[in-house]
Amino acid sequence: MKKYICLGYWLVQTVRDFIKKHFSGFTFFYRILQQRIFFALCVGVVVGMLDGFGLAMFFPMLQLVGGETEATGEGMGNLDFLVDTMQHWGLVLNLRSILVVLIIFFLLKGIIFYFGNYYQVQIRQYFLRKMRLSLLQDFNRIKFKKFISWDIGRIQNAFTTETERITNAFTHYFRSMDMSVHVLVYMTFAFIVDAGFSLLVIAGGILSNFLYRYFYKLSKHASRNLSLGNSRFHGLVLQYITNFKYLKATGRNDQYVDKLEKTVLEIEEENTRLGKYGAILQSAREPIMIIVVATVIVVQTEALKAPLGPILVSLLFFYRALTALNNLQTSWNNYILFSGSLENVVGFSADLRMSKEKQKGEVAFTELNSNLRLECINFAYGKQSILKDIDLEIKKYESIALVGESGSGKTTLVNILSGLLKPDEGIYSIDNKDIRQLSTASFQERVGFITQEPVIFNADIFDNITFWEGRSKESTERFWQAVKQAALFDFIQSLPEKEDTMLGNGGINLSGGQRQRIAIARELYRDIDILILDEATSALDTETERYIQESLDTLKGKYTMISVAHRLSTVRNADRIVMMANGRIEHIAPFDKLITQSERFKKMVELQEI
Repeated sequence: MKKYICLGYWLVQTVRDFIKKHFSGFTFFYRILQQRIFFALCVGVVVGMLDGFGLAMFFPMLQLVGGETEATGEGMGNLDFLVDTMQHWGLVLNLRSILVVLIIFFLLKGIIFYFGNYYQVQIRQYFLRKMRLSLLQDFNRIKFKKFISWDIGRIQNAFTTETERITNAFTHYFRSMDMSVHVLVYMTFAFIVDAGFSLLVIAGGILSNFLYRYFYKLSKHASRNLSLGNSRFHGLVLQYITNFKYLKATGRNDQYVDKLEKTVLEIEEENTRLGKYGAILQSAREPIMIIVVATVIVVQTEALKAPLGPILVSLLFFYRALTALNNLQTSWNNYILFSGSLENVVGFSADLRMSKEKQKGEVAFTELNSNLRLECINFAYGKQSILKDIDLEIKKYESIALVGESGSGKTTLVNILSGLLKPDEGIYSIDNKDIRQLSTASFQERVGFITQEPVIFNADIFDNITFWEGRSKESTERFWQAVKQAALFDFIQSLPEKEDTMLGNGGINLSGGQRQRIAIARELYRDIDILILDEATSALDTETERYIQESLDTLKGKYTMISVAHRLSTVRNADRIVMMANGRIEHIAPFDKLITQSERFKKMVELQEI
């Protein structure tokens, strides 16, 4: 029994692997749409059958045109059951009755075709929505450690250009499936009428398909290159915009634009190549099929001496099948043009799921009661060790500053304290609970984070600070309270539109100090326990830095404050300073004591003339 179970499991896995390998597009679409795909295909079957029945009624009508007083099923092959059924119901097959039946078939076809098309529109929109939301949700849950190693251009391309292209891929793929159903239905009707003629045409079609497969392969390769080119272009444009000031100031903007132009030309070349393959396939399709059909008719009538009547009926269905096949091949070729984007998004989606952060903790974090504690913490990026044997306790409302040379591990340590990174070894506990037992999201809701480049959204001051919470009496009171704590009140009151003033993209209308104060106010608005400042004032001039530092000093004793700084003047008032070097903690002491305990710290102070 066990042997048969293992064999069955092997067969299931083999079939699954085969489908994944050869029908990757279908598996991706099915994962999102589920049974909706099959329902839409069933509608296509019904439409094809009604169309086939309607076409079959033309043959008895031709009999009447030829002088017959009443139509029969003679010459219709195995489709004569339609005429026999109507005669069995007592229906006299004259011109009027045949036209009525024909109209009924095509009316039913039109009605079902309408609902089928409308349903396709619905599932297309459903697919687009589910795909975008799925990518956003998966991206929202990736490990920060993975995110910082990814290509930003690839991420943006997947969410913008590739999303639009994959929607086109879905449209053409679904159209191909729909046309495949129609071809199958019409070929079935043709086979019922004249099996020999049908088999010969099918054989000719299979032989001609080898030509199409060659061009499909070329198109798929070009589509992959196009997708990679788009990702590369998005990445280069992002860097161009981000570093425009530097490029302009150093006269290197033309040199960088040359690099962009080269990528644009490569994309244009792939697009042209795809268009060329598409034109070849589209122009050759109909002549090849007509040659096949004409050859088969000659063989049937001249060599095999088959009667022409069933061939003509079968040919009518073949004409429909060829039309559907032409649409199928056109849609499939268009799908191939976008298949590179599909592969890119499928790979991107798989990478997102593999990089998903595992949320093991279920205990909700409400507030910090006693301390944060790191014990024997080690962390590495690949083989490069960043933090080694870190032991540190931070008490509630304590002000801690991390100092050290660049590369000493300060920012990585802050990222661990904030829950962005998970240590490779050691224990990080909050209020004596391992962080792995806590809900990371609930903990991070109590953490404020201010970086060297303050985060400013393209919105007004109120929405920037409240994070679009909406205007109510409570939110307005909290807004002004946070504004006063961040020493922004006088500045906002001096503006013509006050808190409704639009800040522009990245706060382009503000000074560095004003942007930083707004970032601070946003964190204070959130009612946090822990405030992290990662080089928060290092990009400011000395006077602005002093004003910001005075604002931050007023927050001491109200929040647990953790700051990273290169300018030691900003951490002089910290309760304790953590001196780091080569990924280790060398000393922990207040400023005045540390300057006597650490030669490294003393030299840093002397160099900055504090």
